[in-house]
Parts: sequence; structure tokens; C-alpha cells
Amino acid sequence: MDSETFRCPALLVSAPASGQGKTSVTAALARWHRRQGRRVRVFKTGPDFLDPMVLERASGAPAYQLDLWMTGEADVRARLHAAAGEADLILIEGVMGLFDGSPSSADLAQALGVPVLAVIDGSAMAQTFGALATGLARYREGLAVHGVAANRIGSAHHADLLRSSLPADLHWLGALPRDAQLALPERHLGLVSAGELGDIDARLDALADAWGVHAATTLPPPVAFAPVDIEPVPPLLRGLRIAIARDAAFCFLYPANLDLLRAAGADLRFFSPLAGECLPDCDAVWLPGGYPELHLAVLSQQHELHAALRAHRDDGKPMLAECGGMLFVLEALTGKDGERAAMAGLMAGEAAMQPRLAALGLQSVELPEGVLRGHTFHYARAELASVPLAVASNPNGGPSRETVHRDRRLTASFVHFYFPSNPQAALRLFLP
Repeated sequence: MDSETFRCPALLVSAPASGQGKTSVTAALARWHRRQGRRVRVFKTGPDFLDPMVLERASGAPAYQLDLWMTGEADVRARLHAAAGEADLILIEGVMGLFDGSPSSADLAQALGVPVLAVIDGSAMAQTFGALATGLARYREGLAVHGVAANRIGSAHHADLLRSSLPADLHWLGALPRDAQLALPERHLGLVSAGELGDIDARLDALADAWGVHAATTLPPPVAFAPVDIEPVPPLLRGLRIAIARDAAFCFLYPANLDLLRAAGADLRFFSPLAGECLPDCDAVWLPGGYPELHLAVLSQQHELHAALRAHRDDGKPMLAECGGMLFVLEALTGKDGERAAMAGLMAGEAAMQPRLAALGLQSVELPEGVLRGHTFHYARAELASVPLAVASNPNGGPSRETVHRDRRLTASFVHFYFPSNPQAALRLFLP
């Protein structure tokens, strides 16, 4: 481990609420600074798969998760220290509103000493913009709000009105116009994944161009990031082959999870069920979450893959099926339009997509392998015939508490696990 403390300009990009434009501003900032020749590293607060895909394309480097509960403070500090040693700018996109949730984006910023950039939708206001910014900046003692950015401005004059409303100690950092062509497409779980957008780089360049019109040219103040002692990853998976589904139907993969498997010595073998690829030669399988409900017809016809997965289970080999992966291993899945399609049939039960959100929240699960943390976020309801192996708890007391099911070495649940929350437990899920 590098024992040097690194200093790097950093901002946590937050807002008064969801839907203000945090991702667009963070992506615009990242691409704009990258085009200035700076090395930018971007992180995402809390559990999220979709925003980081966009931020990775904008910055040119993987976007990792930071969450004081799910990933743990030591993991947060270690990732930021590593980034500060190689970056010219660190951006952390917040979650929800600045003070929403527990832990909140404000909690993270204050714990790390990272100043906040508040993104405010200015489309229907003028001088009140300054009042709202002042309220965010003064609400909590000890939280440093460095500056403000406006989203959805109507004109240069509108931007001037908003800028002039700010108190002297809040910096104007930039603005984005109200332009439908700059909006990032969305669907029921959030943004459309970056890999599905053929014009994603053109969109990001357009955001950067728009940002450049009103952008502050100076970097935010540097923040000191100290080294952290992290236990080395044990090489428990040395020589083992893990087959991982990865395509538009199975795309919810934390980079930190892949890093951990590689650090443990695993040989990762990616395959695409949508492309008709069969199961690679492997010792373990991981079917991550994604959008199987958008690809029912194709997935239902992958009979060779279904048979290979059932044989893998029958041989007692390890398999992890998370959320969309779990939907795929059930007997059938019904989409929002009522279309029912046969799935792989590894577990007795069916699922159906719902018009409204079915579950949301952080999750902690005590498995025989150890306690793992993660989250749940889905629109499906599943009825499984088996008795649950475990039931998750929600640290915030929320109603979402997912069940975990096991058949031989197949572990299936709606929970998306964050492997570094307990490396030993995560690795044991894949051990023969």
C-alpha cells in the first residue's frame, strides 16, 4: 500500500432532490475536463449500476461505488486515495437530495472533507435560485458547499440572473441549457444503460460543449486523501474459472466485484445469453441483474444454455443468480405486457413484472458463508416454492427485506451483493 497522502481537487455533486440533473452535470464536468487534458476519476454515491455506466464513458475510467454503510468507510477511503494518486480531478455523484437517506450524500461529503457542488434546476426560477442555494449551504454546520451549478437554463440572460443571485461565498461553477436533445434517456430502473446507446459519446460531447459555455475555468480546492490499511484479498479462487453472463439483459456488475474475483485469482469468462452463447467451461457461474424482462422471447429460446445451467446445478457446482439473474433461473417470467415466457427452470417458481416499484433499499444478509451487504431495486414479484435460506434485513428499517433461496450450490435472490463488504464470504459463494 502507498503510504503517501495525496491531495487532489474534488467535488461531491449533489442537489436538493432527485431529478435535478446530477448525472448530466457530473458527466458534462467529467467529459469537459477530460477534453482539457485532465485525468478525471468519477465515483457514485450509494448502490447504482446505471449512472456509473454513463460516468465511466464520460471520464474514460471505471466509476466505483462509495457508500459509508454498503461499501464501508475503509473501502471508500482506500478507493479515493488510489484515485487521488493518479487523477487531476475527482468527482463524486451524490444520490437523491443532499441530506436524504442514511447515510446521505452530505454524510459522505462531511466524513471525507469533500466540498459540495449543488446542482439546482433553475428552469422555473430566478433570484430564488440564490435562496435555495444558500439554504443548502447553511443547513448543516461543518458541511462545505463550494459552489452551485444551474440546470435547464433558458438563455444566457437567465444564467446571469441565477448567477447574480448567489451570495459571495458560493462559487458559480456552470450551467446546462434546457434542451431535450441533451437529456439522457430513461426507463423503469433509471437511465438506459450506456452500452445500449449507440450515440452515447456524441451525447456526452454535446453535454461537455454546453457546459463549456458557462463553465468556471478554475479547479475546486484540493482535498487530502490519506492512505488506508486494507486486508489483502486471499487467493481463494486461484485457478478457478467463473462464467459471468454479460450483455444488455445481464449488465448490473459492480467493477469492485469483478476486481475482487480477479484479485482472488479467478479466471473470468464472460458470455452473452442474448447472443446465443452457451455456458463456457467453468467451475462456477454468476448471473447478475439486468433487464431479462426486455428480452423474454430471446432468453426463452436459449434451450442449450438452460440445459447447461441445469447440469451445472445438478453437478453441485456454485452458481450465484442476482435479481434479473434469479428471474432467469425460475420456470417463467411474465413481462409488463402480460407476455409469459419460459425461463431456464433451475428453481421452482415464477415471477411477473409489476407496474410499480416492488422493492427498494439497502440489504444485509447472513449466509452460511458470512454476512454480505448490498441492495435491492426491482419491479418484479416472485413466488418461489422453496423455503428461504435467509431473509435480509434493512439497516434503515424499510419494508424491503428480500429472501435468499438455495438449491445445492445455487444461491438466488433479488439482492445485488457488494462483494468487498465481506470478501471472504463473497469468495466462498464461488468455491467448489
